[in-house]
Amino acid sequence: MAHKALHTDKDLLKKDQKHFLHPTSNPKQQAKSGASIVLRRGQGIYLEDIEGKRYIDGLSSLWNVNVGHGNKELAQTAFEQMETLAYASSFKGYSNPSAINLSEKLAEIAPNGLNSVFFTSGGSESNDTAFKLSRFYWEQVGKPEKKKIIALERSYHGVTIGAQSATHLPAFHAFSGSHMNDVYHAVPHLTDCERGNKDADHYERSIRGVIEREGKETVAAVIIEPIQGAGGIYVPPAGYLEAVRKLCNEYDIHFIADEVICGFGRTGSMFAVEHWDVVPDFMSVAKGITSGYAQLGGVLIHDKIRKVINDFDGVLAHGFTYSGHAMACAVGLKNIEIIERDGLVDRAKEMGEYFGDRLEELVTKHTSVGLTRGMGLLRSIELFKDSKSFERFDPQDNAAEKLYQHCFDRGLLVRTSGGNGINIIPLAPPLIISQPEIDELIERFSAGITAFEAEL
Repeated sequence: MAHKALHTDKDLLKKDQKHFLHPTSNPKQQAKSGASIVLRRGQGIYLEDIEGKRYIDGLSSLWNVNVGHGNKELAQTAFEQMETLAYASSFKGYSNPSAINLSEKLAEIAPNGLNSVFFTSGGSESNDTAFKLSRFYWEQVGKPEKKKIIALERSYHGVTIGAQSATHLPAFHAFSGSHMNDVYHAVPHLTDCERGNKDADHYERSIRGVIEREGKETVAAVIIEPIQGAGGIYVPPAGYLEAVRKLCNEYDIHFIADEVICGFGRTGSMFAVEHWDVVPDFMSVAKGITSGYAQLGGVLIHDKIRKVINDFDGVLAHGFTYSGHAMACAVGLKNIEIIERDGLVDRAKEMGEYFGDRLEELVTKHTSVGLTRGMGLLRSIELFKDSKSFERFDPQDNAAEKLYQHCFDRGLLVRTSGGNGINIIPLAPPLIISQPEIDELIERFSAGITAFEAEL
């Protein structure tokens, strides 16, 4: 029996190598060696591969498995909904109870004024939808020239045409030369500039500077991750989001909050914008809305936007086959119920503080760990050749990738971020993680760093 299982595992690897083109992966490496790992089951914060090796999921897979792996309630909810009504179109005004009830629940938990939702299949679609709805709004109020979108450097908003154009991470932004026109990037977190201080450094590259250069009458929206995720877990300085919200009000521009990574408890609040008491005009969500158990995203829309859309007497020429998918919405509703019932937002705050303290210990313990950043259970460390002087590694060293591999070998799954000598390891375990499990994660992480430093 064991020999047969091994044969099956090898067969799976060959099939993967031949037929499955992996996203955000190295095609040449896959063609040569096949999948780096084939996962077959998960439970809590742990994953297991086809060879029986157990890993700690240090990033909730793709920042999304908030309630942990193997949740039977979500599986049962999906089964019951699929057995009753697996799919129903939302076109032509069609609806289903799960989509309606989830819409109501999202309005209940979202910041005031965000009382309706346009459903998508994921974060990239959500951000593209926010861009389209913003431009559509300006067309309806007689300002069709307001089309430009301003995003931030280091941002990640997805990989569809619009979202990819707003994304500023070099490999993603430049991929295949597929860009939407009229998307601009500003230097992040220039609080004084956004407040109007023209003497502050980099003013011309701030959001305010870009608006003044391009003309407020041409700018539709500003999109911001409340905490930059894939770019390295950068938390904004005090007053920054409030300054951008005020700036958008001043120039009559929409504020889009990309909460795809930050939402549903990840930062110790249901949504990250709540830490700064900022209400966006659009709020993009995905990932944690179902904890990854079903493909679902959405754009929450402020009442003032929805009021204008409601006056449009025609077909809203935007939609996805799986908008309002019955099963996905049922899972999303149950997922939010679990997050609220089990106190996972408060748990993320409490465990996040402990996690942050444990990561700070690594700064003292390891010569290559210079900085930690984050909020709640959304954290990162930054590596330096010399952490005391903050001397960076040579870009050719691929320091973060090397540390990633050492962690992988020790049963800890993480991600890398940065580039051009900046080496960051983001960490975002499931919100259900306990103190002993954090200790185990830190132990494996520290062992990986020790091996990394020995290699140097």
